[in-house]
Amino acid sequence: MIRFLTNRFVLVPGLLAIVALAWNLYVATHDHGVVAGRVVDAAGQPVAGATVALWVFNFTTFEEKAHVTTDASGGFRFAGNPSHRIQISAEKPGVGRSQRVPVPLYFKAQDVTVEAPLQLAQGG
Repeated sequence: MIRFLTNRFVLVPGLLAIVALAWNLYVATHDHGVVAGRVVDAAGQPVAGATVALWVFNFTTFEEKAHVTTDASGGFRFAGNPSHRIQISAEKPGVGRSQRVPVPLYFKAQDVTVEAPLQLAQGG
């Protein structure tokens, strides 16, 4: 029996099935469409009250789908992102705007926290 279970024709498909099951469990527990991050100014200080836009790919172009306002610590959070190809940008009058930043996702509605903060700069 051990010899049968350690046969490559049993072991390889079994390992592939385990990997596929693990990936599907991960996706099922991380597919709420949450996109979170922070906004800072040119000096690296948090920016409260900045508007952050979520851009979703729509066949040929990116289209603005939602926007939120940052909290006192410069944090933002989108819920319900339906896409797997997105970009985010931020701006606040008098402080500046950020560049539009692509957010890499592996599957639709993946929960993600953007590690690098969006940095506002005049003329950005």
